[in-house]
Amino acid sequence: MSDATTAQTTEPGTATGLAGRVVLVTGLSGAGHTSALKVLEDAGCEAVDNLPMRLLGPLVRQGPAQGRGLAIGIDVRTRDFSTAAFTEELAAARAGAAGRVDVVFLDCDEEILRRRYTETRRRHPLAVYRPVTDGIAAERVLLAPLRAAADIVLDTSHTSVRGLARELVERLGAVTAGVPPVFVTSFSYRHGLPRDADLVFDVRFLRNPHYVDTMRPMTGRDAAVGEYIAADPDWPGFFAELTALLDRLLPRFNQEGKSYLTIAVGCTGGRHRSVYAAERLAAWLAARGARAEVNHRELAGDGGTASKGD
Repeated sequence: MSDATTAQTTEPGTATGLAGRVVLVTGLSGAGHTSALKVLEDAGCEAVDNLPMRLLGPLVRQGPAQGRGLAIGIDVRTRDFSTAAFTEELAAARAGAAGRVDVVFLDCDEEILRRRYTETRRRHPLAVYRPVTDGIAAERVLLAPLRAAADIVLDTSHTSVRGLARELVERLGAVTAGVPPVFVTSFSYRHGLPRDADLVFDVRFLRNPHYVDTMRPMTGRDAAVGEYIAADPDWPGFFAELTALLDRLLPRFNQEGKSYLTIAVGCTGGRHRSVYAAERLAAWLAARGARAEVNHRELAGDGGTASKGD
C-alpha cells in the first residue's frame, strides 16, 4: 500500500457511526495494519495496538469511551497469538460486549508484500532467519481461518492510504447503517484480481477503445468511450444477462446475512471497458434501490476515482 498520500480524510475526534463500536484489525503483516489503525483513530476511535491476547476480552467488555469507538490491532506479533486463542477471545468478547464487535482482515498480494519488506529492509515476524517469502506463505496459511471469519476483508495491494481510509470507514459505516451495500470496482487483469471480490466479471470480449487513437487517453467515464462500447453488438445482451443474474443473487446474499458485496469488473488495462461497465452496473444497482459505490482501481493516479451510486 502506497504511503505517498497521508492526508486525513476525517478530523481527529470527529463523531462517526463508529461511536460505541469495537473494531479488531488483523491480517497479513505489511498489509497496512498500522495505517488502518491510524485511519480509525482519525475517525474518532481509541486505537490500541499489539494488545496481549489475554487482555482482549477485558478491554472489549469495558468498551470504548463515551461517544467514541475502540480499534484494536491483533496480529502475529501479539503476545500469545494463535488463531485458536483469537477465535476464543473474539467469541467471549462478542458475548460480553455492549455494542457491535467487527473484525477487519487486511490482505495483500504476495509479490507486493515481498517488495514492501525489501524496500523497508524489515524482517517478517515469521521469517526472522528465513527468506521473507517463507514468512509470508506461513502467515497466509496460519491466518486463513481469521480471513474466512472476518466481517470485512480489504485487499490493500493497489490501495493508497487515502483509498484505505475511504474504503474502511465507508464499509464500517455501511455495516452500522444495517443496509447491505454493493461495492463495484473496475480493474486490470495485468495487475491481478482484487482479493476482496465476491463476484468477478470479465469484459475483455468487448471491442477495445484503446485501439482508437482519439479514445486511448480517455477513460470509460468519457461519453465518447461509453458510446463506443455501448455500440458493440454484444454489449446489450451481456448487460441484460448480467443484471438478470444479479437480480436473482442479491436477495439471496441479503438473506444469508452478508453485510456487503464486492463486484469486480475487469479488462486488459482497467481504463476503458471495465470502467464503463462498472459505472453502468453501479447506476443500475442504485436505480433498483441498492446502496452502490463504484471505484476504479487503475485510475487511482487520475484522482477522485470513487463515486456513490445512490
